[in-house]
Amino acid sequence: MIHYKTKDEIELMRQSSLLVSKTLAEVAKIIKPGITTLEIDSFAEQFILDNGAKPSFKGYGKPAFPFACCISVNDAVVHGFPTNDALREGDIVSVDVGVFKNGFHGDSAYTFALAGVTDDVKKLLAVTKASLYKGIEKAVHGNRIGDISFAIQHYTEKEHGYGVVRDLVGHGLGEHLHEDPQVPNYGKKGTGAKLLEGLVIAIEPMINMGTKNVYHDKDGWTIRTEDGKPAAHFEHNVAVRKGKADVLSSFAEIEASEKGNANLCSDY
Repeated sequence: MIHYKTKDEIELMRQSSLLVSKTLAEVAKIIKPGITTLEIDSFAEQFILDNGAKPSFKGYGKPAFPFACCISVNDAVVHGFPTNDALREGDIVSVDVGVFKNGFHGDSAYTFALAGVTDDVKKLLAVTKASLYKGIEKAVHGNRIGDISFAIQHYTEKEHGYGVVRDLVGHGLGEHLHEDPQVPNYGKKGTGAKLLEGLVIAIEPMINMGTKNVYHDKDGWTIRTEDGKPAAHFEHNVAVRKGKADVLSSFAEIEASEKGNANLCSDY
């Protein structure tokens, strides 16, 4: 069942979504070679708690996810377990954060590139990020879920030859972290649930440099590319409106922090 939000509820969701964005912006300031993803997770969790919210992911699911963030490095697509392994030059790092505040969840992700990343990987990040906005353009009243899905798939798969993950999809968002409807990154125009004002969704392209096929790591959560090639992941929270989608999260502060960190590559 789809739960539509009132204007007031959407504004509360904007606060949650922007707190996620601020968390990711703070993370962007500390990412560097030598830091561990466990250290990043601990830093992000404390920032969330200090801002009067709770990490949405911690304790979620079965088995319960034990961390505040999903941090996925290189061939890890999503749901990566933070570890004591240190990051290295040329790594790419997807940081996916959820917060629960004012009765609603925010959920956003950004993939960072450490200095030394290859041109091929830069292109993967640029195309994946652009595809998110291709999907957002279609998240307007009167369209259908399939219009979002097709826009993302056509741009990443048909135009650039990347693998669009089928096993994981975007989703509705609200009082629960995952609500109806599902929002795949592949599909046909004019299919799926009709988009109506009051619907809030998380649109999140998960795009692989090579094959679309993935597998579960032994930790039971981390999803990796079958061929070991890199994957990218970007996510925004979007409220459906008439004429133009309303993006509740923001990359502006994240991108500013990214540009200010000499250890990160932002020219993709």
